[in-house]
Amino acid sequence: MRLNSQTNLVALDSSYQELEDEFTELIGLQNLDRVVAKNPSRVEKFESELAASLSEAFGDESGRPQAHLFLQRILYRINRLKLFWYDKLENYANEDSRFLFSLRLKIENVWQDWEERNRVPRDSGDPQRVSDALRVRVEEDLRPESSPDELFIRNEISAAGYRRLLAIASLDGLVEASQLSRMLGGVGNKVQTTLTRILWEEYGGGKLSRKHSTHFATMLEECGLDATPEVYFDLAPWEVLANINHSFFLSERKKYFLRYVGGLLYTEVSVPAAFQNAKMAGERLAMGGDGVGYWALHIREDIRHGRWMLDDVALPLIEMYPDQSWDAVKGYDQQKFISSRSTAAAVESIRQMELS
Repeated sequence: MRLNSQTNLVALDSSYQELEDEFTELIGLQNLDRVVAKNPSRVEKFESELAASLSEAFGDESGRPQAHLFLQRILYRINRLKLFWYDKLENYANEDSRFLFSLRLKIENVWQDWEERNRVPRDSGDPQRVSDALRVRVEEDLRPESSPDELFIRNEISAAGYRRLLAIASLDGLVEASQLSRMLGGVGNKVQTTLTRILWEEYGGGKLSRKHSTHFATMLEECGLDATPEVYFDLAPWEVLANINHSFFLSERKKYFLRYVGGLLYTEVSVPAAFQNAKMAGERLAMGGDGVGYWALHIREDIRHGRWMLDDVALPLIEMYPDQSWDAVKGYDQQKFISSRSTAAAVESIRQMELS
């Protein structure tokens, strides 16, 4: 049974869809910056509507979901230009566009200020206190109590719901660890080497058949799903897109290196427990070995990756940058919040599908 990518879409309303269509036309123009420079009125309405959507999304604590979805979709389409998709080279004509850069900053500045409301208070920055704080968090998240959403995935999700889970996760799973690759350049040291080891394992030691994204593609195909990257883009809730865009935001700014590392530490530490629930769901639904293989691989490897991230990356960086050391804790806690929000949105999408 194949999941139709046009079924139960996370749809934009007509006004936002028109704006997204206009953006799609803009990003596909040849020499976008030249077009804008010669005819500024060409984008005046779009920029005005974008400003209004920022107010609708981030003007209060929750914001309008449609505005969130529109903005995260726009931001994702800009961010993906930083990765190569082996598609038409013409698709990258505007990757260095000043206009797109300005749009990205307008969205990210307001969005990240809004996300900051969920951050933990800043500590004194004493390295020992920061190290202890991270160790406590890691210990808690290695063997956490399963949340209601995770128990729903493990015990209640149907075969169709399991496929929906894979479809939504495919947006990130098929290009897994790509943002990490943008953090590896520079002076060689123990931290850089450890991050490279993690990327090397994520990329299957240079063998396509062993690359983690290949295992994800195999899992999709085993479950009767399309393994083409981004084919299920229109199923992704805004919270899932925000999780991906947050990784782009941190990885493109080296001043947030410790925040990125803290977020990656949470991801590597939390994945074994979270993926265990997905693996048990697949086994319960008799999806076959390949239908749960990606989960099983990560359960094995990310226990090791989490230990490396704590001992050989996060803790040394805390000693290296004592004045900014609390950023690692902030990155950890923020990623935990954003990841949990993303999971809750995916589960809600599945619940709605199963009720329809």
